[in-house]
Amino acid sequence: MLVLTTGELHPWAAHELSFGEAAYWAQHDARDDVFYADATQVERAAARPVVVLAANGGPADAVAAALPGALARAGALLVVCGDAQQINSVLGAGV
Repeated sequence: MLVLTTGELHPWAAHELSFGEAAYWAQHDARDDVFYADATQVERAAARPVVVLAANGGPADAVAAALPGALARAGALLVVCGDAQQINSVLGAGV
């Protein structure tokens, strides 16, 4: 599973990044566990069966910018979590 955040990094990602970018992305490449990343890094992330996009803040257009990349990496399921009004405005529909 890949979890992307639009605002503050997930605590796991923040902790792992303290050991350096190379070690952090090596865990991504190993594909052994859930990987947490900033949504702005979605282009660097590989596809996973399940992708969760957590709209937890960031710039107003962060969800709109992250959604296409998250969708492209979701093999079977994309879950989008956050403020329903913001997500609906990005999608252009009530879901």
